[in-house]
Amino acid sequence: MSNASDYTPPKVWTWNKASGGRFANINRPIAGPTSEKELPVGKHPLQLYSLGTPNGQKVTIMLEELLALGHKGAEYDAWLIKIGEGDQFGSGFVAANPNSKIPALVDRSGPKPVRVFESGAILLYLAEKFGALVPTDSAKRAECLSWLFWQMGSAPYLGGGFGHFYAYAPTKIEYAIDRFAMETKRQLDVLDRRLAEARFLGGDDYTIADIAVWPWYGGLAKGLLYGAGEFLSVHEYKNVQRWADEIGARPAVRRGRIVNRLQGDPAAQLHERHDASDFDLKTQDKVAAKG
Repeated sequence: MSNASDYTPPKVWTWNKASGGRFANINRPIAGPTSEKELPVGKHPLQLYSLGTPNGQKVTIMLEELLALGHKGAEYDAWLIKIGEGDQFGSGFVAANPNSKIPALVDRSGPKPVRVFESGAILLYLAEKFGALVPTDSAKRAECLSWLFWQMGSAPYLGGGFGHFYAYAPTKIEYAIDRFAMETKRQLDVLDRRLAEARFLGGDDYTIADIAVWPWYGGLAKGLLYGAGEFLSVHEYKNVQRWADEIGARPAVRRGRIVNRLQGDPAAQLHERHDASDFDLKTQDKVAAKG
């Protein structure tokens, strides 16, 4: 293995230079707002402030699934938060999520707005609010929530670990890539073994566990993350492939995954969503055609 650096950590770390890499301009060791900027508020009960990353897709897929089930109270406005431009550090967003990460949800359906942050918390909040997509049977609920929290604990190794060092870091560090590639493949094997014995992660029924895991690991299995499909031999995980294809074909998933999306095919980008008709009228290909 090559020696990537002669760096010796100091006794006390100080922030005195940019870290480099794709997200260097938004990384900092302190919290709190950097500017005064209120969040917009639309006409629907649920106000989502997000970006079409895997974490953002979880919530828009969940909302579209709820609407497909007939829960009209799940109508929502999805506002775009451009993290590359620092929107997440505006005072309004920090009030909605003190951690300054997307997504953030504000529920205005009651007498007092309720903020919910962290994607897993949002999924569980919505599932309990509408009584859908989370089991009520205690054993099935435990299985569902175990996989939901597995995703919350595991995805940082995939995104912040493997994805960062494989795709975004300013230098390729063999040790870091090997370390996180090994863990990512182990996680794919965990999923593959579970999906060999069950149709969905929670068992026979589609739940918030699948909604949480699919944008990350389903996307990885289908070659949609980091351009790393061949590198990780994702075709080997046959059960994950089967599961990813089944979920990816769901109409609500197809809708939810393009909301707040800024990359890829313009027809698969809906920068903001304020009405169901926006999917037919306001994707970027149609916006560009109108001039």
